[in-house]
Amino acid sequence: MKYVNHEEVAARTKTRLTKNTVLKGIFAAATSFGLIVLAILLYRIVTQGSGYLSFDFFTSFASRIPENSGIKAAIQGSVYLMLVVAPVSMFLGVGTAIYLEEYAKKNKFTNFIKVNISNLAGVPSVVFGLLGLTIFVRFFDLGISILAAGLTMSLLILPIIIVASQEAIRAVPNELREASFAMGATRWQTILRVVLPASIPGILTGSILALSRAIGETAPLVVIGIPTILMFTPDSIMSTFTALPMQIFDWTKRPQVEFHDVAAAGIIVLMGLLIIMNSIAVFIRNKYQNRY
Repeated sequence: MKYVNHEEVAARTKTRLTKNTVLKGIFAAATSFGLIVLAILLYRIVTQGSGYLSFDFFTSFASRIPENSGIKAAIQGSVYLMLVVAPVSMFLGVGTAIYLEEYAKKNKFTNFIKVNISNLAGVPSVVFGLLGLTIFVRFFDLGISILAAGLTMSLLILPIIIVASQEAIRAVPNELREASFAMGATRWQTILRVVLPASIPGILTGSILALSRAIGETAPLVVIGIPTILMFTPDSIMSTFTALPMQIFDWTKRPQVEFHDVAAAGIIVLMGLLIIMNSIAVFIRNKYQNRY
């Protein structure tokens, strides 16, 4: 120890501790700034929109008079939209993930597909709106219906569900697969009875978070041409509809300040739906994360 320069060690330690304190303060300030902005935004939305939240707000159609405006058509349209998006996106997404992880050969072509799926998860939503307009609305002549919008939204969140499902399936220990094969099970039996039960928490968590993104998206619906105001509710997947984000988008464009307050009320409802969906995802993750 006599060869150690204690003064130099102390000086370097002091410098490192100073840098650590400065960086910790910068990160804390960045976090605080984001939280403060979010708190101000939530405060404004709640104070502006809480006065319009009532039973009539949920049972009335849109109106030229702010006090009479409601989200009946928009909320039912969003529910119908999710009834199309959820099964289509989850079936295709989980099926694709199972094939890529369990059946596809590990080669450059498979890696190329996986990389491009990951890249699609970062593509702007308006691009998927243009794709849906070209394929579903015009080519297949589905019009501005719930089915066309649901298929478009399914394309939007499909890469997210595929990536989340791949990670969940990849996290299943290989020992479980090998034990199943050792008992004489086929590959599909192993997937159905071992891999999927073990990966269901991760798959459902990623899928619910993806669906929560879809229910709040506006750009694809605007590109497709979904109307902002309707005075009737949809009765089938081929019906014309409007959605809650579109209704909020229309209210925010109006010059009257009262409509901005109504839009704030719609945002509160939308945030409530998102909080419920995200809470379900957190509950599923916490309940099943230590199962295997």
